[in-house]
Amino acid sequence: MTAPVVIHWFRQDLRLSDNPALTAACEAGAVIPLYILNDGERGAREHGGAAQNWLHHSLKALNKSLKGQLLIMRGDPAVVIKNLLQEAGGTGVFWNRCYEPWRIEHDAHLKSELEEAGITAKSFNGLLLWEPWQVSKPDGDPYKVFTPFYRKGCLQASEPRKPLPVPKPMQLHQVTANGALSVDELKLIDNRPWSAQVSNCWRHGEQAAQNRLYAFLDNGISNYKEGRNSPALMHTSRLSPHLHFGEISPNQIWSALNMHEETRDIDHFRSELGWREFSYSLLFHNPTLPQINLNTKFDSFPWVSDDQRLLAWQKGQTGIPIVDAGMRELWQTGYMHNRLRMVVGSFLVKNLLLDWRLGEAWFWDCLVDADLANNCASWQWIAGCGADAAPYFRIFNPVLQGEKFDGHGDYTRRFLPELKELPDKYLYKPWEAPKDILQDAGVVLGETYPLPIVDLKKSRDEALRAFEETK
Repeated sequence: MTAPVVIHWFRQDLRLSDNPALTAACEAGAVIPLYILNDGERGAREHGGAAQNWLHHSLKALNKSLKGQLLIMRGDPAVVIKNLLQEAGGTGVFWNRCYEPWRIEHDAHLKSELEEAGITAKSFNGLLLWEPWQVSKPDGDPYKVFTPFYRKGCLQASEPRKPLPVPKPMQLHQVTANGALSVDELKLIDNRPWSAQVSNCWRHGEQAAQNRLYAFLDNGISNYKEGRNSPALMHTSRLSPHLHFGEISPNQIWSALNMHEETRDIDHFRSELGWREFSYSLLFHNPTLPQINLNTKFDSFPWVSDDQRLLAWQKGQTGIPIVDAGMRELWQTGYMHNRLRMVVGSFLVKNLLLDWRLGEAWFWDCLVDADLANNCASWQWIAGCGADAAPYFRIFNPVLQGEKFDGHGDYTRRFLPELKELPDKYLYKPWEAPKDILQDAGVVLGETYPLPIVDLKKSRDEALRAFEETK
C-alpha cells in the first residue's frame, strides 16, 4: 500500500531532531520536506543582511542532512503549499508555529483554508519551552515583570517536554515542482568581503549547534553567572543564532542542563532561556512591540534627529572605546556580546538621545541572531519604555563599564587595534591621556582615533532633563 504524501513545512526549525512537526509528518506518510522563502509577505519584516547570510548556510546544512532532498520554493506560502499539494496528491501539511504577529494571522488563515479543502493541517510548538498563552498570572493576565513570569509562571508550569529523536524511519517523497530552487538561487548572500567575513566566524547547522552546546557545557558554564559579563572570556554560549533558526531547540538545551549538577551557574543560564520566553510572551500579547512604546509616556520623549551621530555609532567611530569595540564586533562578526549590547544601547538612547527604534533597526540588519521578539523587547528595556525595563535614569557609564568588564583590554584592543598600545589606565578614556602617552602609543585623537562625539557627563545630564520633561 502506498503511503500518503504529506508536507513538512520548515521555517524556524531547521533541524531533524526534536522537531515535533517533522516527527508527526513522518508518522503520517511519505514526507516532502519544504522550505519557502516568502518575500514581501503582508505585514512582514524580512531578514536583515546578517540573518540572510546565516539562513543560506543553515539551509545548506539542512539539505545535506536530508541527502539533497529539501524542496526550496519562493513565494506566498499559501499559494506554494496548495499548488504543491495538488501536484503531488498530498493529504496533509505539518509545521511548527512561529509567533511574529503577521505569521500568526497568516497561519490561522492557511489552516482554515486547508481544513475546508479536506487537507490535514497540524501545527506544533517547536520553538519555545512554553506557549505564550500557557504562562499567565492567576487571574489570566500576562506577566509584565520577568522574575514572577519566570519563577512563578514558567517554573511552576508543566515541565518542558523531553526532546524527540530524529524520526525513524523517515520516508521522503521526491517531487518535481514548478519553481523549485537551489539554496544558491535564493541569493541570500552576496560577494561583498563582509559576507565572507561574517560567514567565516561561525559554523552553521544542526550538528554545529549541538557541538556548540556541549562545548559550552564542558568549558563555559563554570563561572557563567560572573564570567558572562566579561566579553574577552568564553563564558557565553553563543547559541542564540542556532536557537533563532531552530538548528537546536530550547528543549534540547533545557534537557542538557538538567543532566548537569545543579549550580548557580546552571540556574542562571536556564533563566536566560526564561528571558527568551518572556520576550516572546511580550510580543504575543503586544503585537505592536516592534514599533510602539509599551510605556506610553515615552511617546512624547524628545528624541534627537542627528544622522551624523547615528552613523558614527553604527561605524564604531564615537570616540568612546568600549562602545566602538562593541559596534565593530557587530559589524565584523554579526554578533555582539550581551554586556556590550546593553552598553551600546544605553549610549545610543541616553547619551546620543537617538530613538531606540534606530538601534533596533541596525541590530536587525547586522545580527545573525536577529530575532523580532528578543530584539524589540531588549531595545525597549534599555530605553526604559518596555516591560520590566531598566529605569531611564540608569545610564551606563561606558568608561566604567570598560574598566570593570574588560580590565586588561583584551576585547577592546582586538576590535580597536589603533588603541592597542595605550596603557590600560587610558584605554577607555584616551582624551585624558597626556600627550607623551598618546604619542608613544601612536594615537592622534581626531585623526587615528576620533574624539568623543559627546561629553559623557553633559549628555547624561541632558538625558535626565529630557526624561523629567517627559514625566
